[in-house]
Amino acid sequence: MKTPLITRTLIALSFTTLNFALAADPPVAEMLTSEAGDWPNWRGPRLDGSADASAQAPTAWSETENIQWRTPVPGRGHGSPTVSGSDVLLATADKDRKLQTVLCFDRATGKQRWEAIVHEGGFETEKSKKANAKASFASSTIAIDADRLYVNFFNNDAVYTTALDRAGNIVWQQKITDYVIHQGYGSSPLLHGPLVIVSADNKGDSGGAIAGLDRATGEIVWKHQRPAKPNYASPIVFSLDGRDQLIMTGCDLVTSLDPMTGKLLWEIEGATTECVSTTVTDGKHVYSTGGYPKNHIAAIVADGSGTIAWEKTIRQYVPSMLIRDGYLYASLDDGVATCIDAATGEEMWKSRLGGTFSSSPVLVGDLIYATNEDGETYIFRASPEKFEKIATNKLGESVFATPAICGGKIYARVSRSKDDTRQEYLVCIGKE
Repeated sequence: MKTPLITRTLIALSFTTLNFALAADPPVAEMLTSEAGDWPNWRGPRLDGSADASAQAPTAWSETENIQWRTPVPGRGHGSPTVSGSDVLLATADKDRKLQTVLCFDRATGKQRWEAIVHEGGFETEKSKKANAKASFASSTIAIDADRLYVNFFNNDAVYTTALDRAGNIVWQQKITDYVIHQGYGSSPLLHGPLVIVSADNKGDSGGAIAGLDRATGEIVWKHQRPAKPNYASPIVFSLDGRDQLIMTGCDLVTSLDPMTGKLLWEIEGATTECVSTTVTDGKHVYSTGGYPKNHIAAIVADGSGTIAWEKTIRQYVPSMLIRDGYLYASLDDGVATCIDAATGEEMWKSRLGGTFSSSPVLVGDLIYATNEDGETYIFRASPEKFEKIATNKLGESVFATPAICGGKIYARVSRSKDDTRQEYLVCIGKE
C-alpha cells in the first residue's frame, strides 16, 4: 500500500509503474519502483492499499489449509509486514524483555534471520499507561529501500525514527518530538525522493510535528509544527493540482505541504480532531475520515480553494479506504462494507460483514480482502453495482495489523491465546 528491491534513487519509474501512474485512480507523486512481488511500506507499493493485479492471492484458507508457514513472533505489535526481496520484516515490542525491535524473516520458509534491538526499555512509562487497551508499542509499519529500512517508535515520552541497514545494524536514530500518549502511536514513515517523512501529532504542550529527514543521515531537513491535539494519521504524498502535495488529516485540519521543503501549500478547517486512516485520492479530491469527536467522511477539493465537495456522517475511523474506478470502498469500524461514488458521495450499497474492524482492506485486482479483529477475512468484489461476497476465511483469534498481499501470497500478523497467554504469529498464506 511498496524478488526484487526498490531502486536506490526512486527517480526512474519502471515501465509497469509508469503505466500505473498514468492510468490508475490515485496519481501518486512518486511511485516506489519495486517489482510486482514486494510490499515495501504501509499501504503497499502504490501507497493506496492495492496489490499488484498479478498477485493472484488465495481466496480460501483456514488454520490448516493453504498455510505455507507460521512463525511465532515475540511481543506484540500492530504494524503490517513489510516484504522486500527475500525478507519479511516486522516491528514488535516485547514487554517481557523490555525491547522494541525489528525482526527479519526468510520469505520462503518463515525462519527468523535476525533481530535488531532499536530501543531497550523506555516504552512502558507512567504516561504511556494511558494508552488505549487496543494499542501496541509497535504499530508503525516499516518502510524499506535498497539500502535501509526505516521505523518509528514511541519511546521515553518521545517519537524516534530509526534507520537500519539491510542486515539490521542501526545507521542513525533521530528524535522527532516529545510525545504525550492519548490513545497510542502508530504513524508509519513515508519515503519520498531523498527524504523519509514522519509525523507525530499529539496533545503535548509543544504540539506535534511533521518532519522530513535525510534518508542517508537522519538530519532533519524540515519540520512543520502541528497543533497540540491527538491524531494518528500517517503522511501521504500525491500529485495533485499540478504539484506534489503531502497531505495530513486530523487536528481539526486538512493540511497540504510541499513534501520537499515542508512549506504550507494550503490548509482548511475540517476533518475532525482524531483521524487514524491514511487518505486516498481520485486525482481531484482527498478524502478525510475520522471518528472523534465526530464521525465523518469528506471529499476536499485539493486545489487550495477550501471547497468541500461532500460530507457524510459515517464512522470511518481506524481502517483506511480503497479507491477504484471512481468509487470508494470501505470496511467501517462497526463491521459494515460500503461503496460510495467518490465524486458525489452517493452511497451505492452497504452490507453487514460482522465484527469490528481495525485493519485496513486490501485490493487485489477486483477483489477486496477485509479482516476484522476476530481474524475473519471477508472477500468481496470491488463493484459499484452490488455487494458480492466471494468468501469468508478465519485465521487466528485477534488481528489488528493489515496484511501484505504480494507475489501470490498473503502475509498476515495474527495472534492466539492459550492458557491466558497471548502469542503472535507471522503467517504466510499461499496456494498449496
